[in-house]
Amino acid sequence: MSVGKKFRITERYNLEFRSEFFNFLNHPNFGLPGLRVFTRTGALQPSVGKILDTGGSTSRQVQFGLKLMF
Repeated sequence: MSVGKKFRITERYNLEFRSEFFNFLNHPNFGLPGLRVFTRTGALQPSVGKILDTGGSTSRQVQFGLKLMF
């Protein structure tokens, strides 16, 4: 999600302020569940069907920027 605002300084110069939000709602992005049913010895894999990680997702991040146009 991003939000921006342009400001006219003079007829020739403009300034743009921009903010960008990544993972704005701070929800986890879950990885795939364990698909391996049996271990190498034939025993039942304890993690089958369980989601064990969040897929390497990051927490909420905000980025700001200014651009001078002439």
